[in-house]
Amino acid sequence: MNQAELIAHIAKKEKLSAREAKDALQAVLGALQVAIVKGGSVRTTLGTFSVSKRGARMGRNPRTGEAVSIKASKGVRFKASSALKGQLNKR
Repeated sequence: MNQAELIAHIAKKEKLSAREAKDALQAVLGALQVAIVKGGSVRTTLGTFSVSKRGARMGRNPRTGEAVSIKASKGVRFKASSALKGQLNKR
């Protein structure tokens, strides 16, 4: 499902116009983004979104085999809720 399909689904289910559904979705995604960028986590019935920190490490260039230094970085982690996992296992 892409974003346009998600907006159409929200509009149909909640009896909203496509514009209202798009605004609602953007508000939710914007709030998620702000919370995550601030370093916090967001818990929903779907799961938890949080910041994941990766330390600096050494890697290898696959083409040359040369050792390469990889800088520390941050990413976004999603951990599915037990309710979501349970629904997946039923299928």
